[in-house]
Amino acid sequence: MRALRLNLLFNSRSLYKLTSLAGVRPLSEHASAKPATFKPSDTTADHLIYTQEHFALKESLRKLIDQEINPYVDKWEAERTFPAHKIFKILGNAGFLGVSKPVEFGGLGLDFSYSVAVAEELGNIRCGGIPMAIGVQSDMATPALARFGSDQLKKEFLLPSILGDKVACLGVSEVGAGSDVSSIMTKAVRKGDEYVINGGKMWTTNGTQADWMCLLANTSDGPPHKNKSLICLPMNLPGVHIARKIDKMGMWSSDTAEVFFDDVHVPCKNVIGQEGLGFTYQMLQFQEERLWAVANVLTTMDSIIQETIGYTRQRKIFKQPVLYHQTVHFRLAELQTEVELLRSLLYRATAMYIKGNDVTKLASMAKLKAGRLARELSDSCLQFWGGMGYTSDVLVSRFYRDSRLISIGAGADEVMLGIICKYMDTLPKK
Repeated sequence: MRALRLNLLFNSRSLYKLTSLAGVRPLSEHASAKPATFKPSDTTADHLIYTQEHFALKESLRKLIDQEINPYVDKWEAERTFPAHKIFKILGNAGFLGVSKPVEFGGLGLDFSYSVAVAEELGNIRCGGIPMAIGVQSDMATPALARFGSDQLKKEFLLPSILGDKVACLGVSEVGAGSDVSSIMTKAVRKGDEYVINGGKMWTTNGTQADWMCLLANTSDGPPHKNKSLICLPMNLPGVHIARKIDKMGMWSSDTAEVFFDDVHVPCKNVIGQEGLGFTYQMLQFQEERLWAVANVLTTMDSIIQETIGYTRQRKIFKQPVLYHQTVHFRLAELQTEVELLRSLLYRATAMYIKGNDVTKLASMAKLKAGRLARELSDSCLQFWGGMGYTSDVLVSRFYRDSRLISIGAGADEVMLGIICKYMDTLPKK
């Protein structure tokens, strides 16, 4: 199979365009923008899943983040929202919203390891909300559409999402059904060549700005794992109501909405794939969503450790740097070891996934560990910052708030444990 090279081209605004070419080496000008995850001594041969092209992709994205996103993060955090259409269009123009999506619908046609590389690099954004919103657009609301949707649906919803012309959201969770996806109550009743949708969705990331929703709804009264369908739902249809923008503990720059549907009419052709297979499609989407989330938080955890080392090295207590106290540098060593172990699990799961294997167990393990480690790491590092860690002026306090969601969203820790036990055949027999 021909080796793929990513040619990184400047446009008039100093952003990068990505085009698939053979035999083109990454521009040497990008060498100064080293991703936080990798040390300068790393080489392609040393890495488990990344090639020269992965590193080129990451370096290009890092440049964009430093120019177009990080300078405004504090402002967007204070405003409790960010301009999704503007940022997604910048990312779409540069090719970052569809790296593993089909070329004929605007993607780069690369395998999922490139999405993992992008997720890692997005961890360099100085908050959790914006990467999460981007991830919903690129790897949570669109995988099923890309894999199972009709060409007509892909042209109408996938293509503009990859180009950044439309903002997507995912409608799964409800007030009474979060991690227990089979218990959702939203109904789509077929009437002629349309569905009439009634119900509501909760915790909808991008919900107040979205142009369309990948909606999971009950389309029949059959068994709960076989009566659901994924539907592409334009958010400007009559009967779609944004009930409220939810005020959250963390992820401040990402808008989160509660959405109601009151007799919303959607064409039956908007069903993704086969009617009744929505639950299965959503479970497949969860594999990518969970791996994406793990990759994203790994980079931030690396940054938190490095910034904590820098602060404790110059901050003195009892006439010596805080870092020099054994309890501090030993604890940081333990945390870095845990991060590296999680990274190895992520890369193994990704390598297996791109070969076509079911990695539900490994993805669940990685998601479980990421949530718990993020809590442990943010708490330990914040403690070493002392009073500064309790202010909103430093990244560690923001990460302390934002990272708490990892053990809740996309399947709570307890659900991950249940999935792992299922694969281990240790659940009680009914």
